[in-house]
Amino acid sequence: MKNKILLVDDEKGIVTMMKNYFETLGYEVYSAYDGKEVLEKVACQPDIILLDINMPKMDGISVCQRIREHIACPILFLTARIKSNDKIIGFRVGADDYIVKPFDIEELGARVEAHLRREQRKQGQSVVRFFDELAIDYLRREVMVNGKLVPLSKKEFEIVELLSMNVGQVFDRERIYEAVWGIDGDGSSDTIMEHIRKIRSKLSAYTRHSYIDTAWGVGYKWNG
Repeated sequence: MKNKILLVDDEKGIVTMMKNYFETLGYEVYSAYDGKEVLEKVACQPDIILLDINMPKMDGISVCQRIREHIACPILFLTARIKSNDKIIGFRVGADDYIVKPFDIEELGARVEAHLRREQRKQGQSVVRFFDELAIDYLRREVMVNGKLVPLSKKEFEIVELLSMNVGQVFDRERIYEAVWGIDGDGSSDTIMEHIRKIRSKLSAYTRHSYIDTAWGVGYKWNG
């Protein structure tokens, strides 16, 4: 899938130069020539925006401030001159980088690629929690102890997920069953006891720490 780039500058020659360059690299290119036009073009959902600061109708700072709440992609300001105070203002309204004119088109392309790679890494990051030697990757649905994968079943992982996301909170068997199997589950909350036993047995093969505590007469809680 092509990356979508929105080029914004009131100098049409600069836009044309950038457009030709990024199209040869395989980008899907959109362009705008003033601040108000940007507000219309962001509907294309760009992966990155190159935004001139000095534009008619609405300057780049105002545009960035207006769209940043709704647009998560990197925004790179294009500017002929920049002072440290201007940079501070730009970063505060949501800019990710500054490109000073006149710029080398190859360097500009490299900057754009770097920001897109960073975004891809962010999107691919897992949600991980660490408890001493134990790590839980909720996106990959993996539990590891000292780098070794603990082979949990789907339901076993979901129980671990529920408890570990709520450290110290006690869940009774009925609540765990409803959270994991759903209110329409055709089993019994008694099955929770067996699943907890299996989870503990599997974890004990890798660690001496007891991560699931029993609150007698009440239920279970995660001991992080």
